Amino acid sequence: MTVVRTVSGVVAGGVVVLLCVVVGAAVIGSRRDFPGPGAESLTWHFVAAVLVVVAQVFADRRRGMSTVPGSAAVLVTAGVLLWTQWWG
Repeated sequence: MTVVRTVSGVVAGGVVVLLCVVVGAAVIGSRRDFPGPGAESLTWHFVAAVLVVVAQVFADRRRGMSTVPGSAAVLVTAGVLLWTQWWG
């Protein structure tokens, strides 16, 4: 189960990086009076980042098969975020 936790940890880190990218784009857009990501996109990314970090901490504190729900929550949340905000 270490591999599952490792993969979900990398994905959780990626979601946090995406949050930073979207926040940075919003800040740059507002400073240069250029349309950037809106409040809806910022909210989606913030909520997803919080969820994946909480789920990853849950998975990291468990051993064996009990890590699967937390890791699955990370992967599903990241998938929903990517599908709705980046590919939609």
